[in-house]
Amino acid sequence: MPGLYFEEFSVGQKFAHPIRRTVTEADNVFFTAMTHNPAQLHLDEEYGKTTEFGARIVNSLFTLGLMIGISVGETTLGTTVANLGMDEVRFPKPVFHGDTLHVETEVLELRDSKSRPLNGIVLFLHTAINQRGEIVASCKRSALMLRKPK
Repeated sequence: MPGLYFEEFSVGQKFAHPIRRTVTEADNVFFTAMTHNPAQLHLDEEYGKTTEFGARIVNSLFTLGLMIGISVGETTLGTTVANLGMDEVRFPKPVFHGDTLHVETEVLELRDSKSRPLNGIVLFLHTAINQRGEIVASCKRSALMLRKPK
């Protein structure tokens, strides 16, 4: 199990996740269609050309999901009980078809769960960065984590 238990995290711990992913047009169109988002900015290339971006941009919720998904292998795979929330979600730069993203994670806070003594809560800061070194997404994610079995 590659994920870490609550006790294996420390405040300030950083992860440079090895998985990188190039975002494709298919990713964007399928995700946008599956979530019933009719925004022209994601689906209509001619419309996209008229915007400040000059082309369609990738659906930000796909970017959020990809960012968190890439982080799972080294942090929470098999050791998380549930995501409790995502706060301060930001998209400072757009993602375009063909951008390659990598993700970094930092542990910001650890605390005991008041209602679940077998679990602890980890506050992660996830950051997605494109091939140009630009931050394209970030969020703070609270995860309810398993403690090490005794």
